[in-house]
Amino acid sequence: MEQMEHFEIAILVENESGALSRISGMFTRRGFNIHSLTVGETEDPCFSRMTISAEGDETIRRQIVKQLAKLYNVKELKVMERDTSVKRELALIKLKNSPATRSDILSAVDIYRSKIIDLSPNTLCVEITGETSKIDAFIEIVKPYGILEMCRTGVVALERGCHYLRRENTEDSKEGE
Repeated sequence: MEQMEHFEIAILVENESGALSRISGMFTRRGFNIHSLTVGETEDPCFSRMTISAEGDETIRRQIVKQLAKLYNVKELKVMERDTSVKRELALIKLKNSPATRSDILSAVDIYRSKIIDLSPNTLCVEITGETSKIDAFIEIVKPYGILEMCRTGVVALERGCHYLRRENTEDSKEGE
């Protein structure tokens, strides 16, 4: 039995209504689970870029890529390999704020290079950006102080170096090498 692995797929789609629905519908029809999904307009307003995080063995990964490539809104897609891409996630975490725990929370914020973005007498709102494992570790550290609310973006990823999701840009990058 093949080992289940976490992976991200970057997808360039036409920026039009229904594109997200078709992609998420494909996952539903095939019984694939989406761990996280981020989507936003690119530098070209005609296109949106999606980053989908999923889990599965190599067979499942290949099947997801094959099925996504068949969708007419999908213009380009690429599995973001661990060694050749940069991946980040953002989390906003609202914590209980009390004089007894404030210094411990501030220490954790400093150690994890996060920042306080809102402060009230009873709450602190922390912004943390980084790899998913860093955010998970921070959450475990601050959990005993009382997490009141939390929001995570999901993973976004870009390839390192002169590699781009759009094919025509990849050719342009070779001229500068």
